[in-house]
Amino acid sequence: MSDAAPDQAPGEPIDRTGRTGRTDATTDPTDATTEPTDRTHAPDDRTLADWIAHQRWYTAKGTNPRLRTLAETDGTRLVLDDAPTGPVLYQAPVTHDGTGTLRDATTDPDWIRDLAARIDADDESLRPIGTVTASRVLSGEQSNTSVICDTEDGEQVIVKVFRVLHHGDNPDVTTQLALSAAGSSRVPRVYGALRSTWPDTGRPEGIATGHLAFAQEFLPGLEDAWRVALRDARQGTSFATEADRLGAALAEVHRTLATALPTEPADEERRTTAIAAMHRRLAAAAREAPAVAAHVDAVRGVYARAEQAVWPDLQRIHGDLHLGQVLAAPEPRGWVFLDFEGEPLRPLAERSLPDVTLRDVAGMLRSFDYVAGALAQDADPVDAGEWAHAARSAFLDGYQRGTGADLRAHRELLDAFELDKAVYEVVYETRNRPDWVGIPLAAVTRLVARSAA
Repeated sequence: MSDAAPDQAPGEPIDRTGRTGRTDATTDPTDATTEPTDRTHAPDDRTLADWIAHQRWYTAKGTNPRLRTLAETDGTRLVLDDAPTGPVLYQAPVTHDGTGTLRDATTDPDWIRDLAARIDADDESLRPIGTVTASRVLSGEQSNTSVICDTEDGEQVIVKVFRVLHHGDNPDVTTQLALSAAGSSRVPRVYGALRSTWPDTGRPEGIATGHLAFAQEFLPGLEDAWRVALRDARQGTSFATEADRLGAALAEVHRTLATALPTEPADEERRTTAIAAMHRRLAAAAREAPAVAAHVDAVRGVYARAEQAVWPDLQRIHGDLHLGQVLAAPEPRGWVFLDFEGEPLRPLAERSLPDVTLRDVAGMLRSFDYVAGALAQDADPVDAGEWAHAARSAFLDGYQRGTGADLRAHRELLDAFELDKAVYEVVYETRNRPDWVGIPLAAVTRLVARSAA
């Protein structure tokens, strides 16, 4: 978890538009009927800079891009922006329309058709996309571009084009590839990914490598668990059965990942590093959010006990789990998990490291609390405290049954992860929604009191 506050509210989905598997986003009117494009005359960097400055995914808003093209590879263009906030590498494929105006190549059906073919040819491909017959771009995304593709076989595939590139594996790609390759139905079925290389003078070998795109099953018409839970809680309908199944589904994901990807013991160095990061975040939160200051000593006591507790082996996890990251598919498939990118403000390399599965459990527990907290803030408030308590208990029961582990033996560690998340939420609410700070603060108070009992 980053020391900084997130760019979306904790515990609830603020903008799920265009995320993998969702269909509530509007789409660009661009499809296979658009005007022809000219891909033979690439714009110079200055012309491209004028265009890229106005794209939603450009991170240094309000500045003038200073671009250098590093590579034109795998049918796309990679440009480095020497921005005042630090250099950023973008994937910026562009074409010309009939008037010479620059156009994003992701809106070009021919370019998307070629991209699908390149994904199929990549070594990481699990199953062929085949011929794309039509494509449309999901609108509203901030950091990537997702394109819904109709295929000759009658399938619908969502292709995510990564805009900001980094050296190393993208955990969203590698984690879901591993789950899908293992036969798991708990993620949208993966077709494949496109990996490429580009020059990087900062690396000893002078070359960087990373993922450019990712293709998986498109799941139309499904609600996420946040919306399902919020509706049930507002109506007073028990969510216990669904929460139990959700816990069992998460346990299934963790079991599969433990066999598909490497695990490692939580040695003293890893434990010390993890707990030290919690202490740093707590100190930063106490400086910014006075509501936390009164609990600092008690929270540090929880962290100290967690450091001495028995830790399970470390493995790949989701890393940023909440109800908005899960889709409700019809039974027998049930819950489907999305977006395994990890916490977006952590460095990419850190997000791929083995971690403690209880971090995911704690994230979901906080999300149930936020259902009750959000309803308490409604114009017509609903008291869903008992609903949330029952949902949390059922979720833990399902997870414990699915893993065979005794969560009581890890109570100190689970409390520490949930406290760490709640402290992070206090800072977020202090900055953005002061009226909501009582939601995570109540969790801090409850958790330190239980730990001291």
